[in-house]
Amino acid sequence: MTESIKFWAVVPAAGVGKRMQSDRPKQYLELAGKTVIEQTLNRLLETEVFGAIAVAVSAEDPYWPELEVSRHPHVVTAPGGKERADSVLSALKSLHGQADDGDWVLVHDAARPCITSEDIHKLIDTLADDPVGGILALSSHDTLKDVQGSSIVGTLDRRHIWRALTPQMFRYGMLKTALIETEGNPAITDEASALELKGFKPKIVEGRADNIKITRPEDLALAMFYLEQQ
Repeated sequence: MTESIKFWAVVPAAGVGKRMQSDRPKQYLELAGKTVIEQTLNRLLETEVFGAIAVAVSAEDPYWPELEVSRHPHVVTAPGGKERADSVLSALKSLHGQADDGDWVLVHDAARPCITSEDIHKLIDTLADDPVGGILALSSHDTLKDVQGSSIVGTLDRRHIWRALTPQMFRYGMLKTALIETEGNPAITDEASALELKGFKPKIVEGRADNIKITRPEDLALAMFYLEQQ
């Protein structure tokens, strides 16, 4: 890796978080005295490795402009899209003119506030010389069932199953091209899946189990516990 290669972060944050049963998107719920997205962005900023962090938010979002972090000199605001992939692509485009095709981009969920600097540096150090990149992930310890309707039709081999986490780290040009060429494909549920559809094989880097994604109301209490423990 040459010293000229830079690192950028992208945070898609245009979701509405329907499963939280709240009056606001989950990234704006309070967690340890700040909003979830503030906790997340502070973790990214603390690493001091990113040239900028591009945050994609909805044009009708009334909460983002009120946050002090939205005016941070290393934070760029981009228009969010209908789907996650649309928001990520929009954020990547907002970095045009700053990021080079060979630079690294780390895409991180707004609702994963417990990410540690340790895991971010582990991902960077492990994949720094990789031609494609990869993701933080956790091996599955549960028995996994293949279900159709409400019936079990088989049991999956958990030795080959990993839970995808974020950040997911790929070359700027490669990721942008993959998202453009797979735009609108419902199979694109994360950045790695876009690269996979183009024939690439992203790497797996084992991450920490406390890097949870806040999806349901009970996740807030768990995230609070992990933040306190960290």
